Amino acid sequence: MTRRLVLVVAAALYNDKGEILLAQRPEGKQLAGLWEFPGGKVEPGETPEAALVRELHEELSITVKESELHPATFASFTYPEFHLLMPLYTCQAWSGEVHPREGQAIAWVPPANLFDYPAPPADIPLFEVLSGGHATEGP
Repeated sequence: MTRRLVLVVAAALYNDKGEILLAQRPEGKQLAGLWEFPGGKVEPGETPEAALVRELHEELSITVKESELHPATFASFTYPEFHLLMPLYTCQAWSGEVHPREGQAIAWVPPANLFDYPAPPADIPLFEVLSGGHATEGP
């Protein structure tokens, strides 16, 4: 069975404490309540970097230069309705203050704690890469 390919792009934004920004998918969206990296669909004719610059401004009110986006890894995951291909970039510099524009909750999370946040299946392998492959152990 052939599924349509959906190309989305995401960013692991790092603050000065080394924490990574996660955003919670708002009610009414597919996978609502799960935590993910900010980003979104790549529009026809857009490069992944241009799409990410646009999405970060639309979602979080920040301005990122393409030169500040550094490829980190990618996710390739088959959902029932489509196949997702998602390059993940890291970014440590932007202009403006992070302000969610779509009603989504956000959290700055130490890399080792990423697994504490329920996430879409495609994001879990990205958590593994950014956390060094280790979920935190409970008491």
